[in-house]
Amino acid sequence: MGKIEGVHHYEERLLLALLHLRNPNSSVIYVASQPLHPSIVDYYLELLPGIPSSHAQNRLRLFATYDGSERPLTEKILNRPRLIEHIRQCLSPQEAYMVCFNSTPLEQQLALTLDIPLMAVPATLLNLGTKAGSREIFTTCHVPHPDGSDLKTSVKELAVATAELWERQPGLKRIVIKLNEGFSGEGNALLMLDELAAVAPDRATHGERVDAILDALAHVRFQSVHETWAHFSYRIGELGAIAEAFIEGDIKRSPSVQGHITPLGDVEILSTHDQILGGPDGQIFLGCRFPADSAYRLELQEMGRRVGEVLAQRGALERYSVDFIAVRSQQHWELNAIEINLRKGGTTHPFMALQLLTNGSYSDKDGQFYTQQGQPKYYRASDNLQKDHYRGLLPNDLMDIIMVEQLHFNSIAGTGAAFHLMGCLSEHGKLGLTCIGNSPEEAEEIYRRVVAALDRETS
Repeated sequence: MGKIEGVHHYEERLLLALLHLRNPNSSVIYVASQPLHPSIVDYYLELLPGIPSSHAQNRLRLFATYDGSERPLTEKILNRPRLIEHIRQCLSPQEAYMVCFNSTPLEQQLALTLDIPLMAVPATLLNLGTKAGSREIFTTCHVPHPDGSDLKTSVKELAVATAELWERQPGLKRIVIKLNEGFSGEGNALLMLDELAAVAPDRATHGERVDAILDALAHVRFQSVHETWAHFSYRIGELGAIAEAFIEGDIKRSPSVQGHITPLGDVEILSTHDQILGGPDGQIFLGCRFPADSAYRLELQEMGRRVGEVLAQRGALERYSVDFIAVRSQQHWELNAIEINLRKGGTTHPFMALQLLTNGSYSDKDGQFYTQQGQPKYYRASDNLQKDHYRGLLPNDLMDIIMVEQLHFNSIAGTGAAFHLMGCLSEHGKLGLTCIGNSPEEAEEIYRRVVAALDRETS
């Protein structure tokens, strides 16, 4: 995660949970590493339809560790027993529960210390959401996925597995090397097989191929501009890695499906998205569009439900998502599952914004989201609206631009932009937003208007 610019502000994704304060009987306790700018908190409270911000403010408790180090937030909390006691005093233990971005033994320890339930995947099951664990689940529930290897923990083992994959699939052009635990595609690297034509399966022995791949791995194409082979190879030994066939295609998309596993083990499909990817080879998550294309979103739902049912059988809980690659062949889209995320990901908070701002619901009959009046809703969302000339904009400056340009979310019309990662703007020129419209075209137009307004004010 350290490779992602402004990553310490990603805690702010979950500020959308403040919209739960629209229920006048709910309270929220939000803990962050650093104090939040008052304008950011005010912004979310003003989004609440029909609730005076003062009433919501009385039901909100904000805490900060005042620690900007790279250590996990929960570790910072656990190291501050007085802070834990302050949090405990705000809790109603019989009615409270804890949510987090990602569940580890640290979160379990904090939940036990506070004596409240942790609504997240048990840390003992996190391996199900790794690259190797995802492949095992896909095999179990018969969901199509690319050919690849099992987990390898040394560069030599990985080179052998890569050679074997190439021998099974001699027509491959590229092979993806994936660290077992990655984030937004940052743990991926590409091995270009055209540069190894001299040791192709029909031209060299297995041993020669392994030796050539060993040399070539030091020159793989990383998806992160900050990555080096020295660091990546060290992480192979620490985390393990897999080799996987790169799916080619002239017309290719990256859809995903999001689901929820209840404490009773029931599986609910929450949403589908078409992800917006970037980076050198289109493997870095930049944003998403809701819903996924009607040509395959019901198929996504069905596959996502099968994955969720296997996860539920293993004891998983709460939100999960499954990422796919869709390749168009004539009039048909072929889907291949890529990975499972057992955490709140980049598609969690945009859908949370849609749901809480419009008070509507998702229909798994057609994969659409409808308001209570039956109006379908669409959005275009991003965590990565980033430009150098946005640097220096303060949260208050953003509020001024939003209001002057009338880009704020209008609760009466049910359209407009909802912003997040606002604390990231001044230092990194980076912003997140969810643009909600009554049609895909309207959502895209709102997004373009936001970009144009920010460009005008900062260029």
